Amino acid sequence: MATRQIRRLLIANRGEIAIRIARTARDRGISCVGVYSDADSTSLHLDSMDAAVALGGETAAESYLRIDAIVEAAVANGCDAVHPGYGFLAENAEAARAVEAAGLMWVGPTAEQIELLGDKVAAKRAAEEAGVPTTPIIEVAADGSAPADVSMPALVKAAAGGGGRGMRIVREGDDLAAAIESASREAAAAFGDATVFIEPYIEQGRH
Repeated sequence: MATRQIRRLLIANRGEIAIRIARTARDRGISCVGVYSDADSTSLHLDSMDAAVALGGETAAESYLRIDAIVEAAVANGCDAVHPGYGFLAENAEAARAVEAAGLMWVGPTAEQIELLGDKVAAKRAAEEAGVPTTPIIEVAADGSAPADVSMPALVKAAAGGGGRGMRIVREGDDLAAAIESASREAAAAFGDATVFIEPYIEQGRH
């Protein structure tokens, strides 16, 4: 099977990671298309691109998380592939499928891999089934409620995404409900998924 070549790449991100991807791609002779929200119209990452597409909107949910707009921008600008960077759509299986359905290459894990490992709850379940020691998790109900006997300190964590967003350390039981609401709201804005869960908080943990 012939290897498909990337000649023009849409970078579906902003900031430092978009600049680094563009630098590496252009060093390899790949033309780069950037995207930006209304709030990022003068962002530095645009200086590293050969072309830039306005996604509109002020928030991530209105711009960088809009799969339809990302795919449309890539197709309209003659791109061969989409690189999600990290955060935003990088762990979104729906985005990977949409890009490939449009006949483009997705620079990242497959949709199936993302579904298994991109969701922290699913990843933990898979690890448990494989016999890997993990910290226990407590799933938060759709209405934001959690069991009353959660041990402290605890960590409320977004099921999707990464980068420290959608995480809250809770040291007192009375603060748990507010932490769940806050983390869920941040996760929805950053990743388009408000799902959170609870696990023990490990003091001075290393990885």
